[in-house]
Amino acid sequence: MKILEDQALQPLNTFALPARGRYFCRAESVDDLREALAFSEAENLPILLLGGGSNVVLSRDFPGLVVHMALKGIERLEETADHCLLRAKAGEEWHAFVEHCLQGACFGLENLSLIPGTVGAAPIQNIGAYGVELRDRLESVEALDRATGETVRFANRECGFSYRTSVFKGRFRDRYIITAVTLRLDKRPAPVTTYGSVERELRAMGETDITPVRVSRAICNLRRRKLPDPAVLANVGSFFKNPLVSSEVFGRLKSRYEDLIGYPGPDHRVRLSAGWMIDRTGWKGCRRGPVGVHAGHALVLVNYGGASAGEILRLAREIRDSVREAFDVELEIEPRIY
Repeated sequence: MKILEDQALQPLNTFALPARGRYFCRAESVDDLREALAFSEAENLPILLLGGGSNVVLSRDFPGLVVHMALKGIERLEETADHCLLRAKAGEEWHAFVEHCLQGACFGLENLSLIPGTVGAAPIQNIGAYGVELRDRLESVEALDRATGETVRFANRECGFSYRTSVFKGRFRDRYIITAVTLRLDKRPAPVTTYGSVERELRAMGETDITPVRVSRAICNLRRRKLPDPAVLANVGSFFKNPLVSSEVFGRLKSRYEDLIGYPGPDHRVRLSAGWMIDRTGWKGCRRGPVGVHAGHALVLVNYGGASAGEILRLAREIRDSVREAFDVELEIEPRIY
Protein backbone atom coordinates (compact mmCIF):
# COMPACT_ATOMS: atom_id res chain seq x y z
CA MET A 1 0.00 0.00 0.00
CA LYS A 2 1.36 3.40 -1.03
CA ILE A 3 1.03 6.45 1.19
CA LEU A 4 1.02 9.66 -0.84
CA GLU A 5 1.54 13.24 0.31
CA ASP A 6 -0.49 16.38 -0.40
CA GLN A 7 -3.31 14.65 -2.26
CA ALA A 8 -6.20 16.55 -3.88
CA LEU A 9 -9.56 15.44 -2.45
CA GLN A 10 -11.82 17.29 -4.88
CA PRO A 11 -12.40 14.18 -7.07
CA LEU A 12 -13.28 12.16 -3.94
CA ASN A 13 -16.17 14.27 -2.60
CA THR A 14 -19.42 14.82 -4.49
CA PHE A 15 -19.60 18.46 -3.39
CA ALA A 16 -16.37 18.95 -5.40
CA LEU A 17 -14.77 20.98 -2.61
CA PRO A 18 -11.08 21.75 -3.17
CA ALA A 19 -9.64 20.30 0.03
CA ARG A 20 -6.35 18.43 0.22
CA GLY A 21 -5.08 15.65 2.45
CA ARG A 22 -1.64 15.85 4.05
CA TYR A 23 -1.31 12.09 3.50
CA PHE A 24 -3.47 9.72 1.45
CA CYS A 25 -3.77 5.99 0.88
CA ARG A 26 -6.14 3.58 -0.83
CA ALA A 27 -7.17 0.64 1.38
CA GLU A 28 -8.11 -2.48 -0.59
CA SER A 29 -8.04 -4.95 2.33
CA VAL A 30 -8.34 -5.14 6.10
CA ASP A 31 -4.56 -5.52 6.26
CA ASP A 32 -4.23 -2.22 4.36
CA LEU A 33 -6.43 -0.61 6.99
CA ARG A 34 -4.24 -2.00 9.76
CA GLU A 35 -1.19 -0.60 7.98
CA ALA A 36 -2.89 2.80 7.67
CA LEU A 37 -3.76 2.77 11.37
CA ALA A 38 -0.17 1.89 12.28
CA PHE A 39 1.15 4.75 10.14
CA SER A 40 -1.27 7.26 11.65
CA GLU A 41 -0.37 6.14 15.17
CA ALA A 42 3.36 6.31 14.51
CA GLU A 43 3.03 9.82 13.06
CA ASN A 44 0.36 10.91 15.57
CA LEU A 45 -2.07 11.78 12.78
CA PRO A 46 -5.88 11.95 12.67
CA ILE A 47 -7.63 9.74 10.10
CA LEU A 48 -10.39 10.62 7.65
CA LEU A 49 -12.22 7.76 5.91
CA LEU A 50 -13.70 8.46 2.47
CA GLY A 51 -15.91 6.09 0.56
CA GLY A 52 -18.01 7.67 -2.18
CA GLY A 53 -17.62 11.10 -0.57
CA SER A 54 -21.37 11.67 -0.94
CA ASN A 55 -22.15 12.57 2.67
CA VAL A 56 -19.30 14.86 3.69
CA VAL A 57 -18.51 18.55 3.60
CA LEU A 58 -14.74 19.08 3.54
CA SER A 59 -14.44 22.48 5.19
CA ARG A 60 -10.62 22.59 5.17
CA ASP A 61 -7.48 20.74 4.17
CA PHE A 62 -7.19 17.58 6.27
CA PRO A 63 -4.02 17.60 8.40
CA GLY A 64 -3.75 13.82 8.78
CA LEU A 65 -4.17 10.62 6.76
CA VAL A 66 -7.09 10.29 4.33
CA VAL A 67 -8.00 6.64 3.72
CA HIS A 68 -9.99 5.89 0.58
CA MET A 69 -12.09 2.78 1.31
CA ALA A 70 -11.67 0.47 -1.70
CA LEU A 71 -12.39 -3.00 -0.24
CA LYS A 72 -14.28 -4.93 -2.96
CA GLY A 73 -16.14 -8.21 -3.15
CA ILE A 74 -19.64 -9.71 -2.92
CA GLU A 75 -20.44 -13.26 -1.84
CA ARG A 76 -23.59 -15.28 -1.23
CA LEU A 77 -23.27 -16.88 2.19
CA GLU A 78 -26.53 -18.77 2.44
CA GLU A 79 -29.68 -19.41 0.43
CA THR A 80 -33.04 -21.04 1.16
CA ALA A 81 -36.33 -21.02 -0.69
CA ASP A 82 -37.30 -17.85 1.17
CA HIS A 83 -34.11 -15.93 1.95
CA CYS A 84 -30.52 -15.31 0.95
CA LEU A 85 -27.63 -13.83 2.87
CA LEU A 86 -25.28 -11.60 0.87
CA ARG A 87 -22.03 -10.18 2.21
CA ALA A 88 -20.57 -7.11 0.51
CA LYS A 89 -17.31 -5.38 1.35
CA ALA A 90 -17.32 -1.74 2.33
CA GLY A 91 -15.91 -0.26 -0.88
CA GLU A 92 -18.62 -1.63 -3.17
CA GLU A 93 -20.68 1.11 -4.81
CA TRP A 94 -24.18 0.98 -3.28
CA HIS A 95 -26.38 1.22 -6.37
CA ALA A 96 -24.27 -1.33 -8.24
CA PHE A 97 -24.76 -3.66 -5.26
CA VAL A 98 -28.55 -3.14 -5.40
CA GLU A 99 -28.50 -4.03 -9.10
CA HIS A 100 -26.35 -7.11 -8.33
CA CYS A 101 -28.96 -8.26 -5.81
CA LEU A 102 -31.83 -7.79 -8.25
CA GLN A 103 -30.01 -9.65 -11.00
CA GLY A 104 -29.44 -12.50 -8.56
CA ALA A 105 -33.15 -12.61 -7.58
CA CYS A 106 -32.47 -11.30 -4.06
CA PHE A 107 -35.11 -8.72 -3.20
CA GLY A 108 -35.73 -6.04 -0.59
CA LEU A 109 -33.29 -3.25 -1.50
CA GLU A 110 -35.05 -1.99 -4.61
CA ASN A 111 -36.50 1.06 -2.81
CA LEU A 112 -32.93 2.11 -1.98
CA SER A 113 -31.92 2.24 -5.65
CA LEU A 114 -29.69 5.06 -6.89
CA ILE A 115 -28.67 6.25 -3.42
CA PRO A 116 -25.10 7.51 -3.81
CA GLY A 117 -22.21 6.23 -1.73
CA THR A 118 -20.72 2.89 -0.75
CA VAL A 119 -21.88 -0.21 1.09
CA GLY A 120 -19.70 0.63 4.09
CA ALA A 121 -21.31 4.03 4.55
CA ALA A 122 -24.85 2.66 4.39
CA PRO A 123 -25.10 1.43 8.02
CA ILE A 124 -23.50 4.59 9.42
CA GLN A 125 -26.32 6.66 8.00
CA ASN A 126 -28.99 3.92 8.11
CA ILE A 127 -29.86 4.97 4.58
CA GLY A 128 -33.54 4.96 3.69
CA ALA A 129 -35.98 5.95 0.99
CA TYR A 130 -39.57 5.35 -0.11
CA GLY A 131 -40.65 3.38 2.93
CA VAL A 132 -37.56 1.17 3.40
CA GLU A 133 -34.49 1.61 5.61
CA LEU A 134 -31.27 -0.37 5.62
CA ARG A 135 -31.99 -1.66 9.13
CA ASP A 136 -34.99 -3.54 7.71
CA ARG A 137 -32.60 -5.80 5.79
CA LEU A 138 -29.31 -5.71 7.66
CA GLU A 139 -28.12 -8.94 9.28
CA SER A 140 -24.73 -7.82 10.59
CA VAL A 141 -21.84 -5.39 10.24
CA GLU A 142 -18.14 -6.27 10.33
CA ALA A 143 -15.81 -3.58 11.58
CA LEU A 144 -12.17 -3.11 12.44
CA ASP A 145 -11.52 -1.98 16.00
CA ARG A 146 -9.03 0.88 15.70
CA ALA A 147 -7.75 0.31 19.23
CA THR A 148 -7.00 -3.42 18.95
CA GLY A 149 -6.76 -4.10 15.20
CA GLU A 150 -9.29 -6.93 15.62
CA THR A 151 -12.37 -7.49 13.46
CA VAL A 152 -15.65 -7.27 15.37
CA ARG A 153 -19.15 -8.36 14.28
CA PHE A 154 -22.25 -6.33 15.19
CA ALA A 155 -25.68 -7.91 14.92
CA ASN A 156 -28.54 -5.68 13.75
CA ARG A 157 -29.77 -5.03 17.30
CA GLU A 158 -26.30 -3.85 18.34
CA CYS A 159 -26.09 -1.14 15.67
CA GLY A 160 -28.41 1.32 17.43
CA PHE A 161 -30.29 2.20 14.27
CA SER A 162 -32.72 5.10 14.17
CA TYR A 163 -33.62 7.73 11.59
CA ARG A 164 -30.48 8.43 9.50
CA THR A 165 -28.09 7.36 12.25
CA SER A 166 -26.48 4.46 14.12
CA VAL A 167 -23.86 3.81 16.79
CA PHE A 168 -21.25 4.17 14.03
CA LYS A 169 -22.28 7.79 13.57
CA GLY A 170 -22.61 8.32 17.31
CA ARG A 171 -20.64 6.84 20.20
CA PHE A 172 -18.56 4.46 18.02
CA ARG A 173 -17.80 7.03 15.34
CA ASP A 174 -14.06 7.16 16.00
CA ARG A 175 -13.55 3.60 17.19
CA TYR A 176 -14.64 1.26 14.39
CA ILE A 177 -14.09 1.13 10.63
CA ILE A 178 -16.82 -0.78 8.78
CA THR A 179 -15.25 -3.37 6.47
CA ALA A 180 -18.24 -5.47 5.32
CA VAL A 181 -22.02 -5.72 5.59
CA THR A 182 -24.27 -8.82 5.47
CA LEU A 183 -27.89 -8.43 4.39
CA ARG A 184 -30.85 -10.83 4.63
CA LEU A 185 -32.90 -10.52 1.46
CA ASP A 186 -36.06 -12.18 0.15
CA LYS A 187 -36.24 -14.79 -2.56
CA ARG A 188 -39.99 -14.25 -2.91
CA PRO A 189 -40.79 -10.75 -4.21
CA ALA A 190 -42.76 -8.47 -1.87
CA PRO A 191 -42.46 -4.97 -3.41
CA VAL A 192 -43.06 -1.97 -1.15
CA THR A 193 -45.10 0.64 -3.03
CA THR A 194 -46.78 2.44 -0.14
CA TYR A 195 -45.42 5.83 -1.21
CA GLY A 196 -47.90 7.56 -3.49
CA SER A 197 -45.17 8.88 -5.76
CA VAL A 198 -43.95 5.33 -6.40
CA GLU A 199 -47.46 4.12 -7.23
CA ARG A 200 -48.01 7.06 -9.57
CA GLU A 201 -44.70 6.48 -11.33
CA LEU A 202 -45.48 2.80 -11.86
CA ARG A 203 -48.85 3.74 -13.36
CA ALA A 204 -47.16 6.31 -15.60
CA MET A 205 -44.77 3.58 -16.75
CA GLY A 206 -47.80 1.46 -17.65
CA GLU A 207 -46.79 -1.28 -15.20
CA THR A 208 -49.55 -3.52 -13.86
CA ASP A 209 -47.35 -6.48 -12.89
CA ILE A 210 -45.36 -4.91 -10.05
CA THR A 211 -41.97 -6.58 -9.66
CA PRO A 212 -38.90 -5.51 -7.64
CA VAL A 213 -37.02 -4.67 -10.84
CA ARG A 214 -39.86 -2.41 -11.99
CA VAL A 215 -40.03 -0.75 -8.59
CA SER A 216 -36.28 -0.08 -8.85
CA ARG A 217 -36.75 1.48 -12.28
CA ALA A 218 -39.59 3.66 -11.02
CA ILE A 219 -37.52 4.89 -8.09
CA CYS A 220 -34.55 5.59 -10.35
CA ASN A 221 -36.87 7.67 -12.55
CA LEU A 222 -38.14 9.60 -9.52
CA ARG A 223 -34.68 10.26 -8.11
CA ARG A 224 -33.26 11.35 -11.46
CA ARG A 225 -36.09 13.86 -11.90
CA LYS A 226 -35.90 15.24 -8.37
CA LEU A 227 -32.20 15.11 -7.55
CA PRO A 228 -29.26 16.43 -9.56
CA ASP A 229 -26.55 14.01 -10.61
CA PRO A 230 -23.43 14.93 -8.58
CA ALA A 231 -21.31 14.26 -11.67
CA VAL A 232 -23.18 17.09 -13.41
CA LEU A 233 -24.05 19.43 -10.52
CA ALA A 234 -22.05 18.92 -7.33
CA ASN A 235 -24.11 18.09 -4.22
CA VAL A 236 -24.41 15.64 -1.33
CA GLY A 237 -28.12 14.86 -1.71
CA SER A 238 -30.36 15.88 1.18
CA PHE A 239 -28.51 18.49 3.22
CA PHE A 240 -30.95 18.58 6.15
CA LYS A 241 -32.74 15.87 8.10
CA ASN A 242 -36.52 15.85 8.41
CA PRO A 243 -37.07 17.10 11.99
CA LEU A 244 -39.07 15.14 14.56
CA VAL A 245 -41.63 17.05 16.65
CA SER A 246 -44.34 16.21 19.16
CA SER A 247 -47.90 15.69 17.98
CA GLU A 248 -48.82 18.88 19.87
CA VAL A 249 -46.26 20.94 17.94
CA PHE A 250 -47.44 19.38 14.68
CA GLY A 251 -51.06 20.21 15.51
CA ARG A 252 -50.18 23.79 16.31
CA LEU A 253 -48.26 24.21 13.05
CA LYS A 254 -50.97 22.44 11.07
CA SER A 255 -53.54 24.94 12.34
CA ARG A 256 -51.40 27.73 10.85
CA TYR A 257 -50.30 25.93 7.66
CA GLU A 258 -52.97 23.63 6.25
CA ASP A 259 -50.60 22.20 3.65
CA LEU A 260 -47.88 21.34 6.19
CA ILE A 261 -46.41 17.90 5.42
CA GLY A 262 -45.80 15.41 8.22
CA TYR A 263 -45.21 11.66 8.49
CA PRO A 264 -45.79 9.33 11.46
CA GLY A 265 -42.63 8.99 13.56
CA PRO A 266 -41.60 7.01 16.63
CA ASP A 267 -43.23 7.51 20.05
CA HIS A 268 -46.36 9.15 18.58
CA ARG A 269 -44.26 11.99 17.21
CA VAL A 270 -44.38 13.45 13.71
CA ARG A 271 -41.55 13.87 11.22
CA LEU A 272 -41.91 17.13 9.35
CA SER A 273 -40.83 17.68 5.76
CA ALA A 274 -37.73 19.86 5.90
CA GLY A 275 -38.00 20.34 2.14
CA TRP A 276 -41.53 21.75 2.48
CA MET A 277 -40.42 24.24 5.16
CA ILE A 278 -37.40 25.37 3.13
CA ASP A 279 -39.62 25.79 0.07
CA ARG A 280 -42.22 27.68 2.10
CA THR A 281 -39.60 30.14 3.37
CA GLY A 282 -38.65 30.96 -0.22
CA TRP A 283 -35.29 29.23 -0.60
CA LYS A 284 -36.08 26.69 -3.32
CA GLY A 285 -34.19 27.64 -6.49
CA CYS A 286 -32.32 30.46 -4.75
CA ARG A 287 -28.72 31.08 -5.85
CA ARG A 288 -25.93 32.88 -4.05
CA GLY A 289 -23.00 33.10 -6.46
CA PRO A 290 -21.50 29.61 -6.83
CA VAL A 291 -23.91 27.98 -4.31
CA GLY A 292 -27.65 27.57 -4.20
CA VAL A 293 -30.73 25.51 -3.41
CA HIS A 294 -31.73 23.16 -6.20
CA ALA A 295 -34.80 24.24 -8.13
CA GLY A 296 -36.15 20.70 -8.19
CA HIS A 297 -35.65 19.77 -4.53
CA ALA A 298 -35.39 22.25 -1.66
CA LEU A 299 -33.38 19.83 0.52
CA VAL A 300 -30.45 19.82 -1.92
CA LEU A 301 -27.75 22.46 -1.73
CA VAL A 302 -25.59 22.62 -4.84
CA ASN A 303 -22.16 23.82 -5.91
CA TYR A 304 -22.46 25.45 -9.34
CA GLY A 305 -18.67 25.50 -9.60
CA GLY A 306 -15.84 26.95 -7.57
CA ALA A 307 -17.73 27.12 -4.27
CA SER A 308 -15.98 26.92 -0.92
CA ALA A 309 -17.26 25.02 2.09
CA GLY A 310 -17.63 28.37 3.87
CA GLU A 311 -20.09 29.59 1.22
CA ILE A 312 -22.11 26.39 1.47
CA LEU A 313 -22.25 26.50 5.27
CA ARG A 314 -23.18 30.18 5.31
CA LEU A 315 -26.12 29.43 3.03
CA ALA A 316 -27.10 26.51 5.26
CA ARG A 317 -27.06 28.78 8.34
CA GLU A 318 -29.31 31.31 6.61
CA ILE A 319 -31.78 28.59 5.68
CA ARG A 320 -31.81 27.21 9.24
CA ASP A 321 -32.36 30.70 10.64
CA SER A 322 -35.30 31.29 8.27
CA VAL A 323 -36.95 27.98 9.18
CA ARG A 324 -36.43 28.59 12.91
CA GLU A 325 -37.97 32.06 12.65
CA ALA A 326 -40.96 30.89 10.61
CA PHE A 327 -41.76 27.57 12.30
CA ASP A 328 -39.79 27.51 15.56
CA VAL A 329 -38.24 24.25 14.33
CA GLU A 330 -34.51 23.53 14.27
CA LEU A 331 -33.06 21.86 11.17
CA GLU A 332 -30.14 19.47 11.57
CA ILE A 333 -27.46 19.14 8.89
CA GLU A 334 -27.29 15.58 7.56
CA PRO A 335 -23.76 15.24 6.04
CA ARG A 336 -20.67 15.14 8.20
CA ILE A 337 -18.61 18.31 8.31
CA TYR A 338 -14.82 18.01 8.55
